[in-house]
Amino acid sequence: MSQETASITKPAAPEQASALSFEESTRRLSAIVEELEGGELPLERSLALFEEGVRLARAAKDRLDRAERRVEELLGIDAQGKPIVREFES
Repeated sequence: MSQETASITKPAAPEQASALSFEESTRRLSAIVEELEGGELPLERSLALFEEGVRLARAAKDRLDRAERRVEELLGIDAQGKPIVREFES
């Protein structure tokens, strides 16, 4: 089993969810959705996967929010939330 495959199938512990990259989180979330959609899981396994998915989704959203704030900082946003546009110098 490759390292990438292992990270997709191995459950993320609560402290690991925030340590995963955005891309790793979304890959794991996709694997969780596929497993849950299969419908053949016992209730406890389904709940454990759902809990892991919620942790991963929250961690991914936090990363995405931070990235969005960083982009806004780099682009410069005025008080109304509109980008500050400068004339292009040729």
